[in-house]
Amino acid sequence: MKEGVQVPQVETDRRYEVFHTDCPARDVVDHVTSRWGIWVLIALRNNDLRFYELREGIRGISEKMLSQTLRALVEDGLVRREVEPTTPPQVTYGLTEFGRTLGEPLRDLFDRITQGLPPRTAE
Repeated sequence: MKEGVQVPQVETDRRYEVFHTDCPARDVVDHVTSRWGIWVLIALRNNDLRFYELREGIRGISEKMLSQTLRALVEDGLVRREVEPTTPPQVTYGLTEFGRTLGEPLRDLFDRITQGLPPRTAE
């Protein structure tokens, strides 16, 4: 080994550099905190749901945006997609273990917001 040359040590527990634009963790954060991502994760917090149940439960989301959001969350490993071989195929979505882990603080945030708001008045 040459004098003065440092050999970089291999880190076994590398941390993601989330402030770098090419960091994969940044994509997951973007998907979770997207306009619809957080709502999909909150909707799936208690039960697995079919596509139409998600679409009906999340008011204002289009089929296109729901499909795109689900696809991203499945690719990120937060949501699992199960297809039953029926005609037409029945597709059910649920949280993975990783999705449940991330969903807990989102559920806490959601609960704090809804409990901290003043009571709604009759309109």
